[in-house]
Amino acid sequence: MIIYLHGFDSNSPGNHEKVLQLQFIDPDVRLVSYSTRHPKHDMQFLLKECDKLLQQGDDAHPLICGVGLGGYWAERIGFLCGMRQVIFNPNLFPFENMEGKIDRPEEYLDIATKCVNDFREKNRDKCLAILSRQDEALDNQRSAAYLQPFYEIIWDDAASHKFKNIAPHLQRIKAFKLLA
Repeated sequence: MIIYLHGFDSNSPGNHEKVLQLQFIDPDVRLVSYSTRHPKHDMQFLLKECDKLLQQGDDAHPLICGVGLGGYWAERIGFLCGMRQVIFNPNLFPFENMEGKIDRPEEYLDIATKCVNDFREKNRDKCLAILSRQDEALDNQRSAAYLQPFYEIIWDDAASHKFKNIAPHLQRIKAFKLLA
């Protein structure tokens, strides 16, 4: 099973395309939609939904994937639920760049500081970060500096922020999903 978390633009047709592409790895891909506007509520909802899906499923190697804001959540929810994570252009600093787009962006900072101390150290090698060199929305060099000590980074030279085409990375994602 693969759980897919959309980014801030939940209505983007690219979400459906990514779900279809992920089905080449595993036919059981579940899109979990969340508000994107209420961080603390979103965290509770995502934890509950992902836990429910894990309880219903029988996959020994579940995976959670997210793009942009969905990458922020996939890393944290995957860690808390014990799943491997694949994050595409994760928005690691929504408390800085979501102001004016959501009600309480400062809640992201609160979540980040109250989650688990040193969670990336505890999550070492359980997350694969795929970053675009052409990301027009985020500074992925900054993201890489935060993630590199803990996770493998794969750079994509063609994709934009929304990462419409994940197909070039499917074999690597599949291999990562199946690691014990």
